[in-house]
Amino acid sequence: MRKLNLVVVFNKDLDKALFCIRAKEPYKGLYNFVGGRVEEGETNDEGAYRELFEETGISSKDIELDHFMDLNYFKYENNLQVYYGILKHEVKLVEEKNKLEWVTINDKLLDNSKFAGNYNIPHIIRQIKIYLKNGTGIDKY
Repeated sequence: MRKLNLVVVFNKDLDKALFCIRAKEPYKGLYNFVGGRVEEGETNDEGAYRELFEETGISSKDIELDHFMDLNYFKYENNLQVYYGILKHEVKLVEEKNKLEWVTINDKLLDNSKFAGNYNIPHIIRQIKIYLKNGTGIDKY
């Protein structure tokens, strides 16, 4: 299986998530989380931090990533590893290939004409927020 990662970056208030606007297929022109392939010889965590830094300029000094879930697409032979983190402080974003944008977390994430992933984005965000509320006592949801 090919290993891929998605990295969900939340602002400190947990009301916005960082998205890229895809410059190429799949999902060209749609909002998606940042991420990419895990390279040969690197751990899953190393791959997530590397992709995040390459695409946004956000480093391990700015955020602590947590491997939250995997989505396995057996027919496509893809293992999609979902990481999340909450920024420790404001950062200056550095765009690589895709434009970056902070998006308010609301029902608009359900719009498949604007967001990639066939409803995976709202599902992933909701699951992380439920975990944060129930697992850490954060009561903002």
